[in-house]
Parts: sequence; structure tokens; C-alpha cells
Amino acid sequence: MLISTRGRYALRFLVDLAENQGNGYITTRELAQRQEVSQKYAERLMAQLSKSNFVRTQHGKGGGYRLAREPDEYKISEILLAMDEDLAPVECLTCKPNECSRAKDCRTLPMWEKLDVLIKVFFGGISIKDLMKQNQE
Repeated sequence: MLISTRGRYALRFLVDLAENQGNGYITTRELAQRQEVSQKYAERLMAQLSKSNFVRTQHGKGGGYRLAREPDEYKISEILLAMDEDLAPVECLTCKPNECSRAKDCRTLPMWEKLDVLIKVFFGGISIKDLMKQNQE
């Protein structure tokens, strides 16, 4: 499992929005500057987050993005999955049902399946609120 840049930045953007939610709608320009990415990249990523209903959008003057829910309602696993991340530790677990011809006799498959569950439980137990600065101080 390797989390992509898109998945990592989606988390960073959502944490940023959560930490600044008292400031109204946040522009992609502000996000891009704070997260040190291009505005174009921020726009693409925010469009995907909007399409996945993680953020609300407001157009025009004073517009931008804000969280669609409270920070504690966002689980890291759902965000990564929405960003097309695959949390499976090995290729054979990416297909349901497992289509590997060796699955029936594979000595290591049970180990990978247990790790897969641990990963999903781990990321499912962390929220955006858990990642916010104010909660770490």
C-alpha cells in the first residue's frame, strides 16, 4: 500500500479547512498557498472533494470551500477510498472476490487478509478532528 500524493493532499486540505472553518469559505488560492502546491492542483483536488461531497462550494465573491460535515464525522479511510486509493496491502486483495488462482493454497494470504483488516480499522478510527492542530496541543 502506497498512499498517493492526491490522497495525502486531500487529507491536508480537509484538515486545513477544518482548522479554518471559522473563517467562512476558503479559496483554492489560500489553500494552495498554505499547503505549498499550485493553485491548479488545488482546484482539481477540491473539485474531486466536492464531487465526493466532502466539501461545500460557494461561487462568486466571498466564495470558496468549506467542510460539508463536522471534522469528527470524516474518517480517514473514507477520504482515501474516495480519492481512488486502494488500502489493500497486496494486489490479490484488491479484487472481491479474490481472483488469484493460488488463493486456495496460499500460505501467506491469511496474514495479508489480517493486515488488510488492521489497515482499514486503523484508518477508520481516525477522523479529521484527530488530525487538527488544536487537538494535538
